[in-house]
Amino acid sequence: MEVVEEGGEEENAAGRTRWKRFYFADEEEEDDDAALLVTIPEVLDPHYGMYVWPCSVVLAQFVWHNKALVRDQRMLELGAGTALPGIVAARCGATVTLSDLPRCLPSCAHSCRVNGLDGSVPVLGLRWGLVTPSLVTMPPLDIILGSDILYEPRDFEAVLVTVSYLLNKNPRGQFWTTYQERSAEWSLEPLLLKWGLCCRLVEPAAFHGDSPTLAGSSLPGDHTVHMCIITRVITHDTTQRNLAWSSNRR
Repeated sequence: MEVVEEGGEEENAAGRTRWKRFYFADEEEEDDDAALLVTIPEVLDPHYGMYVWPCSVVLAQFVWHNKALVRDQRMLELGAGTALPGIVAARCGATVTLSDLPRCLPSCAHSCRVNGLDGSVPVLGLRWGLVTPSLVTMPPLDIILGSDILYEPRDFEAVLVTVSYLLNKNPRGQFWTTYQERSAEWSLEPLLLKWGLCCRLVEPAAFHGDSPTLAGSSLPGDHTVHMCIITRVITHDTTQRNLAWSSNRR
């Protein structure tokens, strides 16, 4: 594990790096598992994947709140970038694989090293919308993560093609995703119907995600971020897991 100083910056081959720390805690508990400190290196260049964005902290908070469910789950983070949600999941005992475009993979790997996960969290290149060998040979999954990957309307279908493919391979799987509200005119509903998927919203208050300063950070600030759980449309499977988020809005 690298030793870093909070808020510090350094120059390296990738550019200037700034360190951010996120502290997740359960105030009502006092045991060692009730708190988690994650350090994320941000590369200060124009590549969006190198920053921690508001959606990432909200999804990480959701993972942390559900840490008892996350333990021992097999998880894949799409568009991981600095990989805060995936790092939190791995530190909570999940078996995690991180994926992103090739240029973002060093950032994923760096986040793993800084948090003592070097070698235990695979990092692979993955392009949305393409059924590549790495997608075909993906081990079984329970949960897919994605923070703010529904960012550009032109990418919506590519993301859902990949998610649909993985959920068809893993029928009991779920896609946990956060998105920032940018336009009231954007809608996923036609694409969800097209690819046999359904979506339910989770109220932020249900996982203590309604603060503008989550995990001791300044994020998500005043941005409106929604938490969604996307699954396959299954009409006759009454054995499908109910993870009991009773406050989900339908």
